[in-house]
Amino acid sequence: MPVTVLLVDDEPLVRAGLRAVLEAQPDIEVVGEAADGASVIPLVRQLRPDVVAMDVRMPLLDGIEATRAVLRSVDSPPKILVVTTFENDEYVYQALRAGADGFLLKRARPSEIVHAVRLVAEGETLLFPAAVRALAAEYGTRAARAVLERAALTEREEAVLRLMARGLTNVEIARELIVGTETVKSHVSAVLGKLGARDRTQAVIAAYESGFVSPA
Repeated sequence: MPVTVLLVDDEPLVRAGLRAVLEAQPDIEVVGEAADGASVIPLVRQLRPDVVAMDVRMPLLDGIEATRAVLRSVDSPPKILVVTTFENDEYVYQALRAGADGFLLKRARPSEIVHAVRLVAEGETLLFPAAVRALAAEYGTRAARAVLERAALTEREEAVLRLMARGLTNVEIARELIVGTETVKSHVSAVLGKLGARDRTQAVIAAYESGFVSPA
């Protein structure tokens, strides 16, 4: 089955460009488009896409609020890939905190766009650029540090979280730690459970906000 994608951007040229790139792939299908975040929920319920590629800045309802609305209102919500012009955009960071699964720069090469959609669809986080990591550290809170302390991660779980924060996939983490992929999946699940994180992205944000991982 192909990965199905809903494109949400107020610029028709951006939507057309993304559609052309994605539909050139045999395993990806663009099932719909929207010009604003306000249209996302009914389209998600109707089309049931695997991934929503959503602009972070839109006139009526921006990507941050649209992300919150989808995750709050839709059963088994799709993965959300935030699309942005600037990698150091605070809106991107806020969208990730709201529950988005990753981000994509509008100037990304076609191969990077395709890779991002596939990676998010598989449930694995994207590598945050240095600018976003720095924002996460800047927004660090005492509460985030307390969450990490209460989680009482094991030494191996801490190692897995550090590698997740570097953007490594399960296969890459397994190779780094010289263990099986299923073992890594178990550790990732344990980390998410202990941190109370919805997904890998939220766990990585907690790692940076708490100071457990440095943005350097």
